[in-house]
Amino acid sequence: MKIGIISFAHMHANSYASVINEMEDVTLAGIADDNEDRGTKNSQLFDTVYYKNYQDLLDTDIDAVIVTSENSLHHQHVIAAAKAGKHVLCEKPLATNVKDIEDMIRVCEQHGVLLGTAFPVRFNTPILEAKKVIEKGVLGDILAIKGTNRGTNPGGWFIDKEKSGGGAVLDHTVHVVDIMRWFTGAEVKEVYAEIGNVYIDHEIDDCGILTMEFTNGMFATLDCSWSRNSAYPTWGDVTMEIIGTNGSLKIDAFAQKIDFYSNQDGVNWISWGDDMDAGLIEDFVASIKEGKAPLATGHSGLKAVEVALAAYQSFEKKAPVKLS
Repeated sequence: MKIGIISFAHMHANSYASVINEMEDVTLAGIADDNEDRGTKNSQLFDTVYYKNYQDLLDTDIDAVIVTSENSLHHQHVIAAAKAGKHVLCEKPLATNVKDIEDMIRVCEQHGVLLGTAFPVRFNTPILEAKKVIEKGVLGDILAIKGTNRGTNPGGWFIDKEKSGGGAVLDHTVHVVDIMRWFTGAEVKEVYAEIGNVYIDHEIDDCGILTMEFTNGMFATLDCSWSRNSAYPTWGDVTMEIIGTNGSLKIDAFAQKIDFYSNQDGVNWISWGDDMDAGLIEDFVASIKEGKAPLATGHSGLKAVEVALAAYQSFEKKAPVKLS
């Protein structure tokens, strides 16, 4: 199978490329990037062909592409890939507005190609084990969930609203909302949000607290901030505390690590265990081979973005927002 990558604007592209190069019977057949220096550097690093124009990559005999461009370009790149008959895995958030995502889903369906959303947290062992516990009914009825996705400010185009579509709330709401939906099968029906700019001297949201009510009656809160400073041992976290009628469950998705303390470097985390990105790419490849939907579909990406956008609306209105 031949896979291409469109743009290395997003830092996850490097991890995805590394995974592909370690897989059997899968080839990283090309990298397209309008940033020539970045594209040339990464094509050399990952031993593949560089294309300045993404359409030239799509004109080759690749089977699929991974889109890791700026959020504002996801729609353009996914539509072009679908029309070229290539299956697509797109970085989250799937797009910056609902209309574009609905268009992406429709065009992919029309051209018979798969559309997956890059939600690698679904492939994290603590998350997977928690899902099994919930499905067995051990916790009883889920009453509430408290979640966090706190990270460092990525800077660059992430804080340029024209390219990103939003700051921390858009960037970090989608992962945990997706897991909440996946765990429970319920949809968010109402969102209330407090959003702010307190960590960086730039006009974009860098922190937020969401309160959500779901169709199954449970409620959830989410800290979706860029509140980690540069000295923190890793880029961020994904945690959840799930309260049920029969018990509670705490999850720390990034707890597979060793704390290392040194006089020279301070505190560092040495990670071990899961490679969530490997799970994501392996699922995408298996989906293409077997002709089945990936674990996180375009619809999954849509529902997560809807919640983030409702959070912005709620903050502007200073009132809860209902989702249809």
